[in-house]
Amino acid sequence: EDIAIMRAIPNIKVFAPCDVWEAKRVTYEISKVVGPCYVRYAREKTTVFTTEETPFEIGKAQTFFKPIAGKPDVAIIVTGGLVSNALIAARELEKEKIGVTVINIATIKPLDTKAVIRAAEEAGALVTVEEHQLHGGLGSLIAETIAEHHPVPIEFVAVRDQFGQSGTLSELIEHYGLGVTGIKDAVKRVLQRKKQGSTL
Repeated sequence: EDIAIMRAIPNIKVFAPCDVWEAKRVTYEISKVVGPCYVRYAREKTTVFTTEETPFEIGKAQTFFKPIAGKPDVAIIVTGGLVSNALIAARELEKEKIGVTVINIATIKPLDTKAVIRAAEEAGALVTVEEHQLHGGLGSLIAETIAEHHPVPIEFVAVRDQFGQSGTLSELIEHYGLGVTGIKDAVKRVLQRKKQGSTL
């Protein structure tokens, strides 16, 4: 629930780095910020796929995966430790001839609104992925943004109004439908809605 709580506070900056190197860069950048910042770190070890040289800028999204050719069929917008799952899902979907863009949102607030709108315009369908409650989290933020600027079909991979429980990280990710299969299923659902011309 922490992203929902913190992003509602005026003038605060909210971050969710995807791995250890991005966490290091976020920590360095916020040391130069005058004002409150909140950083959401993963509890467990996460897959490392950025490097010390991977660029990071407060308020800027990063595209980590693009279709080999042409426009994407769908854009996955993801934050935090589930970026690696989104990348695996994108590679598997590519084998099924589904073009996917994966956009990493390390800065949740201020959101890179231009990048989100551009993704909606290019793909025409979005899937948000987060290890957080759906209500008030990244999915809600993206939905607010595209509703105002460029409505397209959107699906959400998130915890849906449930309390957490004990278990290993991998067990809980699968239990709440946040794994690779859950992401792929959400992509296929949103593509079906896109074909039907739905923005609901």
